[in-house]
Parts: sequence; C-alpha cells; structure tokens
Amino acid sequence: MSSRHRFDRAHTDDLMSFLAASPSPYHAVANAAARLEVAGFRQVEETAAWDGSTGGKYVLRGGAIIAWYVPEGAAAHTPFRIVGAHTDSPNLRVKPLPDSGSHGWRQIAVEVYGGTLLNTWLDRDLGLAGRISLRDGTDRLVNIDRALLRVPQLAVHLDRSANTDGLKLDRQRHMQPIWGLGEVAEGDLIRFVAEEAGVDAEDVTGWDLMPHAIEPPSYLGRDRELLAGPRMDNLLSVHAATAALAAVAGQPDEELPYIPVLAAFDHEENGSQSDTGADGPLLGSVLERSVFARGGTYEDRARAFAGTVCLSSDTGHAVHPNYAERHDPTHHPVANGGPILKVNVNMRYATDGSGRAVFAAACEKAGVPWQTFVSNNAMPCGTTIGPITAARHGIQTVDIGVAILSMHSARELCGADDPYLLANALTAFLTG
Repeated sequence: MSSRHRFDRAHTDDLMSFLAASPSPYHAVANAAARLEVAGFRQVEETAAWDGSTGGKYVLRGGAIIAWYVPEGAAAHTPFRIVGAHTDSPNLRVKPLPDSGSHGWRQIAVEVYGGTLLNTWLDRDLGLAGRISLRDGTDRLVNIDRALLRVPQLAVHLDRSANTDGLKLDRQRHMQPIWGLGEVAEGDLIRFVAEEAGVDAEDVTGWDLMPHAIEPPSYLGRDRELLAGPRMDNLLSVHAATAALAAVAGQPDEELPYIPVLAAFDHEENGSQSDTGADGPLLGSVLERSVFARGGTYEDRARAFAGTVCLSSDTGHAVHPNYAERHDPTHHPVANGGPILKVNVNMRYATDGSGRAVFAAACEKAGVPWQTFVSNNAMPCGTTIGPITAARHGIQTVDIGVAILSMHSARELCGADDPYLLANALTAFLTG
C-alpha cells in the first residue's frame, strides 16, 4: 500500500503552513500562540501576579514560549509532563551595521548562526524576516517573503576545482548576500525594512533579522511520501507539540493526571545559554510560579518536579543511502518508520532505560511505531536541550524526535507521515 494512503495528511498539510509562516523564532512562537488561543489558552505576563486558576496559559519571551494546562482539581504537587523543543534553526543573521558592498554591488553584512550547511544557502532566492524593536519599547514582526537577497556562488570557470577538491567557503568573505546595484548607503536596509513594516525608520532602534529561503514546503516523491521544507529542525517538533497540547486541553480534566506543558526555547543551535534558551531559568521559573500560584509550598514544588518527565523532541538522522557507513551499522532509522528514541551513553542525549520505557509506553498507547537512533562510535554525537533540561531542573528527560535527511540545510527532508506519528505519540505522553 502506498504511504500516502496510510494516514490523514491534514496534520502534515498544517505543518507545511506553519513552516512557511514561521521564517524566524519570533514568528514561530507567535504562530504557536495563535493556535493555542484557538484551543482556549490565554497569555499571562511575567510581570503580572499569577493566580491559581485552571485552564490553558502561556508565556512568551522573545523566541520562546512556555504553555501549560491546569486541569480542574490539580493539586499543587501534581507533576508535569513536558514536551521540550527549540524554535531556532541554523541560518544567516543580519549584523548591527548591515549596509555593505563593493564593485557596484549592494550587499547585506550577515553573521553565520549555528552549524548551518553553508553551501545550501548559495544561489537561493531569499526573503528577510525577524523582528524590529521600536523606540517606545515594543517589537514588530517583519516578514518580507519575496525574492530580495541572494548569495551568488562563484562560476565553475573561476573555480575549476570545486567539483574535484570540494567547495571551500569562507564564512566572512563568501556568504554576504547581494540585494541590488549601486552605491552603499548607511541605514538603507533598515529604512527599507521599516517601510515594509509600516513604521518610521527613526523609530527603529534595534533589530533581529535573518534571511530565509522563500521556496515553500512541498511533498516529494512518486507517491508524495516525503516532505521537503525549511526549518524542520526543529519547528517540526514545535508544531507537533503545539498540536498535542491543544488536543490534550480538549480532553476531560479528570483524564489528566499530569499538568501538560510545551516548552519551546530559542538559541539551541548555539548552546542554549540565554534568557530564552533551555540553559536559562525560564522553564523552572514558570513551573515554580504555577505551583506557588496554586497555593503550593517548596515541598510541593519538590514533589512535582520529582514526578515530572520531559520528552526533548528534536530531529535526528535518518540513514543516508549515499553515506550509510557514517551511521551505526545496527541502528538505521528510516523515513515514515515513526519517531526515534535518541540514545547516547555519554549523555549527549538524556535517555536512559527507564526513559525508554516511558517513551515506549506512550507510543504503544498511541499505536505508533518507533525506532532507535545511536551514533556511529567513530563519529561525534550531537546534543539537544535534553541533557540541559535534566541537569538544570533535576527532572527525568528522554530524547526523541523525527528522523530526517539534510539536517542543518536550508531545506531538509523527512517522511510525510512521521510528523503525524510524532504528534500522536506526544499526545499520548502528555495524557500519561
């Protein structure tokens, strides 16, 4: 049977819309919040006093969102079930003095963010998105979703060894996009962005802007069994976790023995050390305030954390047919084989045997197949927010995700059924 007939593709269709509408972490959390609002969640301000009311709530801070649902009758010591993810992806980021160029070309000065595959940004039509900060202290989202920028590759006639010795890119000299012709004018880019956003350029005092590939996500393959798109690492998990939390909030409260939580952080791709990263205090602060707002004590907080489990959901590696020797010979995750359990005994992933049992139970409850990923011993293993979350908050954490190809490319590839399978597994996990 063709895989396109196995599952309803409504979830994957919605993921494609989410990816296209989320060219920056700030757009991603805004779109997640909008979906949660439809499900009855309401934003709470960190600077306001919190009460012990039940229902769905969320906190936004920069490119991070923490959302949780308190069922009726939840005790102050009720444990949490958390799905953790991250909103950022490796890319290019606009520098503080962006206007650059030479030899009649106008360019934008950018800095490389995270471990991006540089060559995947070459010769792509790029838009520009992110946020601008205004003089009155507010932020404004910006999404110029049309062909604006391009990082041109050197012609093969001028680099005859590119196909034999490999393409060599200097991060400083070779990755600066062009966006027009003429003389360089200081302040030109921000004036343009301000006009696009409908604000006065003199009111723009800060910005966090980044190019993005404007090609939309698409199904791929004879039977459309694959999905190609940008920022799957890790908006695929953010989208699945948002859908799972919204679904759980619609279930009867008496069927929720835990307080379900979505924790989507920024800055995972460069170490998570920020006020919106997993290594910051945001998650712990939100969880503690939730306990105390319901009349809890420090003892209640300790009891709640002791019974809490987090699934750190991030993309992992599917076996690559052209580079199978780079993978562990006995662990070959495949597309549309279900979510993966990520294991590393050196704690690059936080999974242990008891965590494996938690994940297996969730998948069994959801009727979802699952796979295991382990790195080849001869290859370095990546890491996630999982070990950070476990160590910082002292809570059991399990690393999982969806197997993809072309991780950290400007355009990645996964099985078209796997996002739906992940969302179902996360829903089962959040309900215990």
